[in-house]
Parts: sequence; structure tokens; C-alpha cells
Amino acid sequence: MDARAFIDLDQYPIAEPATAACEQLVSSVRSKLAQDGCAVLSGFIRADRIDELITEADQVAPQGHRSFNRTNVYFTRDDPGLPESHPMRRFYDRSNSFVPADNFGAGSILRMIYEWPAFPAFIQAALGEEKFYRYADPLADVIVNVVEEGGGFPWHFDTNNYTVTLAIQNGEQGGEFEYCPGLRTSTDENYDGVQAVLDGHSDAVKTLHLQPGDLQIFKGRYALHRVSPVKGARKRYVGIFSFVEEPGMVGSPERTRQLYGRVLPIHLERAGLRADALID
Repeated sequence: MDARAFIDLDQYPIAEPATAACEQLVSSVRSKLAQDGCAVLSGFIRADRIDELITEADQVAPQGHRSFNRTNVYFTRDDPGLPESHPMRRFYDRSNSFVPADNFGAGSILRMIYEWPAFPAFIQAALGEEKFYRYADPLADVIVNVVEEGGGFPWHFDTNNYTVTLAIQNGEQGGEFEYCPGLRTSTDENYDGVQAVLDGHSDAVKTLHLQPGDLQIFKGRYALHRVSPVKGARKRYVGIFSFVEEPGMVGSPERTRQLYGRVLPIHLERAGLRADALID
């Protein structure tokens, strides 16, 4: 069994990139990304295979590392020189639970999809990226985000150019993906626009009700976005497929420990630290 058993290839013929159908699909995704930085491939995973993904997520969810912090939308420190109402001074609770990638072995459905050559080739074509590689980090190439009742992601801009995620299971209520496309640019932070969103006074907010099996490609560096708080006993599961611009990249020890609760020798070695300094 491989990824082709799970992806709806009739609707998304990514296994045949040279065909007119696949070229049309790539063109459609590119158009959506150009329009507002977000493309959703509804029902990317076959409906009759969703339960298997949920079972996989249920099995590994206890291995998730929980972290809690307060952050502004830019992931920067407070600046007392600015007015208290300024977006850089608005901090919100953020709780994360990520299941590290080494919990997804050779039999993992998510890993089968991620490592099937046709999948990254399609994502690269859709994004139009010249430099595009699977993440080499053994804790972070394929992960699952677990959100329990009361959790979510407050408003923020991403530090990376794009994310590729797969909706696996929704909470009973909440968990909507809300975003404001093009709210800032590389030359204009548009603090007034950001403040309007934070104050709940903006009409720029779009809301997506992603369903299990939906694949999302999202450019979040310039689009303010959040996941609304989840309500109910059922956990929200989202798979994250990581791609980078350079081969062999891994996370920094500090960031890796923050997200996954531990580091491996490769993280220390790449940072120029002694592997025997590893302490978990």
C-alpha cells in the first residue's frame, strides 16, 4: 500500500504531471495562491480512508509535546517605547502540542504521502518554487498538531513563506481558520490594518471551515491568520508537511526543544555544539 491508496487521484491527478488534467490543477492552485495566498484542495484524501488517518493521529497524540507562551503577531519582544495599543505590544496566550516526526515511521500514512515523489513535485509546481526540498529534520519533517478544548492559535504572521497542511479531525466546535490576505507587504507593515483585526473591527477577515481530508497550501508571511479556540472533548488534528529551500536543513536546538521538548545529536552538530552536550 502507498499514498495512491489514500489520495483522490480522480479529482487530483498528481501522479500524472504531464497530463492536461494535472497541468490544469496546478494552474488552478497557482491562481488561488496568487489571488489571496491560500488554496484548499477539498477532499484531497479519499473519504473512505479518513478514519485510518484519525486512528494514526489518535495513536500518536499522547506523544505530543505541549508548550505554552505569550506572543504578539510578530513573535517579537515587547517594545515599551510604543503605545500600549500598538500591535507589537499586544500579547496573547499560545498553546501548542506537536507530535514529533519520529513517531511517524515507515508504516505511517502521513509519511507515505510526504515521501511519495509525486506529492512534493506537485506542491513545488503549485508554489512555483525553484528551490524546494523535504525538510531533513528527523523531528519535524512530518508532524501532527493536536489542539484540545480551549486551545488554538492567536493571530500571527508566519516566519516562513508557506505551509502545507492536511486537516485530519475537527474539534466539536471552533477551530476555524481565519485569515486576512495581503494585510502587510515586504515594505509596509500596515500596523493600522493589523490593529483593526486585533480589535475586531476589520472587514478583511476570511473564514475557512476546513474538513477532514482537505489539503491546504497557505502563504502566511504577509497574511495575518489564526485558528479560533476549539470547544468540546474531541481533539483537532492537523498534519503538517515541511518543505524548505535548501537541502539538509534542520531546526536550531533552541527552537527544536521549544516545539518538541527535546533535541537530537544532529541539531547540536549542525549548530556547532558538542553532541555529548545533549540533555533531555
